[in-house]
Amino acid sequence: MPRMLRHGSSVGADLPPDEAVTVDAPDGPMGEALAAVHAGDRGPAAALLAGTRERAEWERRSTYVTQLAAAALHSPGWLDGWLAESPEDPDAVLVKAELCVHQAWEIRSAARARDVAPEQFQAFFALLGDAVPVASAAARLNPTDPVPWQIALTHARGSQAPREVFDAYWAEAVARSPHHYGCHAAALQYLSEKWYGSHGEMFAFAERAAESALPGSKLHALPLLAAVEYVVVSDDPRQSPVERARIDAAVERGLELSAWYEPGDPDAADFRNHLVLMLILHERWAEALDVFRAIGVRARTYPWAYLGEPRTEFVELRSGVRMQLASRTPLFSRAGRVGGPASVRGPGSAGSAAASGDARTPSLRSLAIAAAPPHEVAEAALMCGVSLRIAPAPPGMSYVELVPDPSPGRRAALARDDRLTAAADSFTTGEKWAALVLRRTGPRYGFTLLQKGKETAAHQWDPAAPVTDHAVAASTAQALAAAFSVRDARPLVTLLRGADSPARRQADLVAALGLPPLPAGFGERDEVLRTVPGAQLLARRGVLRGIRDSLSTDLGTPAIPVPRPRRWWRLRVAALAVLVPASVYAWTTPDCYRATIPTLASLFLASQLRTAWRGRGGG
Repeated sequence: MPRMLRHGSSVGADLPPDEAVTVDAPDGPMGEALAAVHAGDRGPAAALLAGTRERAEWERRSTYVTQLAAAALHSPGWLDGWLAESPEDPDAVLVKAELCVHQAWEIRSAARARDVAPEQFQAFFALLGDAVPVASAAARLNPTDPVPWQIALTHARGSQAPREVFDAYWAEAVARSPHHYGCHAAALQYLSEKWYGSHGEMFAFAERAAESALPGSKLHALPLLAAVEYVVVSDDPRQSPVERARIDAAVERGLELSAWYEPGDPDAADFRNHLVLMLILHERWAEALDVFRAIGVRARTYPWAYLGEPRTEFVELRSGVRMQLASRTPLFSRAGRVGGPASVRGPGSAGSAAASGDARTPSLRSLAIAAAPPHEVAEAALMCGVSLRIAPAPPGMSYVELVPDPSPGRRAALARDDRLTAAADSFTTGEKWAALVLRRTGPRYGFTLLQKGKETAAHQWDPAAPVTDHAVAASTAQALAAAFSVRDARPLVTLLRGADSPARRQADLVAALGLPPLPAGFGERDEVLRTVPGAQLLARRGVLRGIRDSLSTDLGTPAIPVPRPRRWWRLRVAALAVLVPASVYAWTTPDCYRATIPTLASLFLASQLRTAWRGRGGG
């Protein structure tokens, strides 16, 4: 623990903040195209797909089609309009084919067959049947395209197609693109033991493809994907064991492949997420930290969905790697030397550049609105371990922001979430009021609702992300409505389900909850409360001082003045008016010990009144 406390803040300090991490985020052009389709404009998406077709960029085409199908899952109007206008457009039909298969799997879910209800299977197979003519049309409209055959391979896995059908689809795919990563990954799933193959067949397929691949090809990641299937996904690997040497070789091949790509490269994010999980399972902490640096903010659904909620698993395991390295660092050594850049394993510069992370990572800006006056928030925040600026906000609420600290405390450095969210977690503990932490990270806006030290709701508006599921949005809206006494949660659901104009939706949500408006400049610059009237600094306190100040009526300097009601003043003045004469009289009697209690009580009340009067004058 001492090593962890000493080095935890410096090991991996160059990693992007937790709140900047996204799951399956698209690259720049596709991000803009997805934002456009959510606004009803399919033009940018159509242009991107047409470009991949004309230039035969099949890998990128596969990625774009998957992302557009996910976008159409909950808002298909733009795709329906495209098909109505151009029913023979090979790009539109291809997205529709992927959407049909995606819809089927959405109903079935990723659960094992034993956990899927019969009615789910019935709907699943019906939708897969509907996908057949659409996928056939996509293959017919663009005969040289391997992506329809990738969709067909996924369809074969779900429809329980026999091996000869799979083999026929596979032959069509490799005839068009012998080294297409998407087709190989789809085939690998079919050949896994959980579907229709075995561990041995899966590894043999992956290793054979990797051996025949060119240097830097993502096909070198196939053994790594097979290793994750075997180690993480398989029910009982001991029933059909695979040699440890094959697992180790897959990891080494993955490290060599990672060195061919620049840090933050979206094309490498998929296999790097698998690679870092295998490194963690092998307790290779320093190399895992290097790969986390190379991943940057680009988490992927898999393999983390095998363990739980993808983003949560990614962030928590990344934090765990940092703590493992910190605990292994000698107490008096420099932690900056631990988990440094990995040695370069290939001709690319990724090995040395990995330490720099993704230079394009947007900065996080956050602000909390607490449903309590400043002095209550200040009293509750004395032991949160960070410096805060607290400003009054009507009606009887407070704005709270984090104040940059050149030397953050150990507790702040070990906080898992962004430090303002961690502080709100602390200062809402044991309180009846809630706090809403609002965030902006680049084009993404979001919030976290905290009550009694627990996160009760969270949401993020991302122009490039699919529309939030109605049930999820309704649950979040109900939590917000309950926290801030809003009678009708339906308008909140509408605000949560949109993805366009994130800044406006965030501001409208704040207004709908009856909270004070966001200060001018929020999201554009740091420390927006600096110019707000009445804003005061609550300096970071250590544990002992925090305990002392929590037990004191004086919050110290700088402090938030505590307004005292008239009744408070009257009671103490009246008590003092009684105790002072009683003390004087007691000292005139022979038994002077009887004077001690009223004298001490008088001094205590006088001290309280003096402190309160000074605070009143300073306010």
